[in-house]
Amino acid sequence: MQRSIQNRDPIWIYPKTDAEWVKTIIKEFNIHPVTAQVLASRKFSSLEDIHDYLYAKLPNLHDPHLFPDMDKAVARVIDALKNKENILIYGDNDVDGITGAALLTEFFKYIGGGVFFYVPNRNSLKKSIMHDALDFALSKQCKLIITVDCGITAANEIAEAVAQNIDVIITDHHEPTAKLPHCIATLNPKLLNSTYPNRSLTGVGVAFKLAHAITNYLITNGEISSSKIDLKRYLDLVALGTIADMGSLLGENRILVRYGLKQLRKTKRIGLSKLFSVCELKPGEITTVDIASKVAPRMNSLGRIADPIKGVELLLIRDPVAAEALAKELDLNNLERQKIERKDAEDIEKFIKQNPDILEKKAIVLASEKWHPGIIPIITARIAKQYNRPIVIIAIDNGLGKGSIRTIPEFPLLENLYENRNILENFGGHDFAAGLTIKKQNIDEFRNNFIAAAEKKLKDQDVISKLFLDAKINFGDLTFDFMESLSLLEPFGNENPAPILYCDAKQTWPPKVVGKTHLKLYLEQNDRLLEGIAFGMADKKDRLSSKNQTLHIAFTPHINIFLNKSSIQLQIKDFQLAEPSA
Repeated sequence: MQRSIQNRDPIWIYPKTDAEWVKTIIKEFNIHPVTAQVLASRKFSSLEDIHDYLYAKLPNLHDPHLFPDMDKAVARVIDALKNKENILIYGDNDVDGITGAALLTEFFKYIGGGVFFYVPNRNSLKKSIMHDALDFALSKQCKLIITVDCGITAANEIAEAVAQNIDVIITDHHEPTAKLPHCIATLNPKLLNSTYPNRSLTGVGVAFKLAHAITNYLITNGEISSSKIDLKRYLDLVALGTIADMGSLLGENRILVRYGLKQLRKTKRIGLSKLFSVCELKPGEITTVDIASKVAPRMNSLGRIADPIKGVELLLIRDPVAAEALAKELDLNNLERQKIERKDAEDIEKFIKQNPDILEKKAIVLASEKWHPGIIPIITARIAKQYNRPIVIIAIDNGLGKGSIRTIPEFPLLENLYENRNILENFGGHDFAAGLTIKKQNIDEFRNNFIAAAEKKLKDQDVISKLFLDAKINFGDLTFDFMESLSLLEPFGNENPAPILYCDAKQTWPPKVVGKTHLKLYLEQNDRLLEGIAFGMADKKDRLSSKNQTLHIAFTPHINIFLNKSSIQLQIKDFQLAEPSA
């Protein structure tokens, strides 16, 4: 039964309509009716909430002092500055940690601090990630370590640092475990006692808040002029890390990313400019999709198969020749990462096809000594999306496994991981994306426990993919003016996806396979002709062989520019064959 469920096309979830509420939105904001319906479909229930979503600006950011420990963190940093103590910024090895480490390193240099940075290379599969940093801090005579995007689950390692007379400030956004580290200050919006309103702040976002609070102190106490420091210059890094880490693009994060994109489009960071060039991107037109699909994978490739410290160097570098060499190195790393990823992904897919009974369960746990530990998070995310169920993939090396976990909204992870804490060496992350380390001999027990929990909690319906539709539209409404109205909802990303619209249209011509795996559709409605592109759907071509076939289509419209000519093209998310009329 489960196999048939798995092979079904996604269920279309149509939006609820409330004509009066949509009329109220149109009247208040003077926007296109379809854009108003999208806002209604996204469950906005007050005009004030819609106004904040559409028009919130930098002054609407939350006060950094709403973090309970912020005053302690600022006081310790000010002491370090006054006493000319060296500070070590210790960042996680993904884009969120790399951008946060670069932000604080640049900020402290700017205000006259003695600062070093360190990013761990996790491919060694060590149980602890902070011992190398502690050695580094001691060698550089650092009296203060500030973590970025990590540290909340490292109570034992931080105790070791404190025993060596090094103070620690944690800036992190991961879910805390039961044992919190004893340190000078812990800045994390997910702490139980946190009064900070934005629980979705990313690691680089928390780092930015620390810089903001220190700036406030220095200006208030007359130690720096407000005209001498402009925190907007760091928002490009905040946007980069937030988008790469799949941070929610609602509320405060949305403001940070919106303004951060403006900074990215006019970036003065030589390393980033060179990286954009390698990605064949025009800086002035960069989007969240460009960052997520082209920039972030190249930067993340460092933490996966190479040395992530080079990511921080790229963001801080000032020498154009060295910057170009580093950007090209990232590109080569990414090509190598893609090669390893293809090999491991093919091996995993082959295993699933040869063992179809795996898909009879509502969760999948796979482990092997053949897979690269730095690559599995990418594959895990893709397989979780493909099979729409919780997935754990574990790479084993020398008897120790490093696991990556992704899940669906109906099955949060952390409670389950906590229940398995006795057989795990370490774990951390979020309810929907986490990681663990586990001894090889405990993997079978963990697999049985994890799958049993999913079987108990999830229903058949939960593991069927769903496509949430935002609004119905006619081809006649798909104008450049409408696209301008829709752009009010940008930037798009996690929790604020690009709207999915739907309608019926006729095929004027059978579809064509392009780029081996994609389908180009030729569609007509009321004498208006539009092209659609269905990424990765070439295998569905046989369903669409006849001309004049009516289709239900779900799509996101976008402006396509070819030979300096703009046209509206539909990115097809799914289609269904309309029943022939009697």
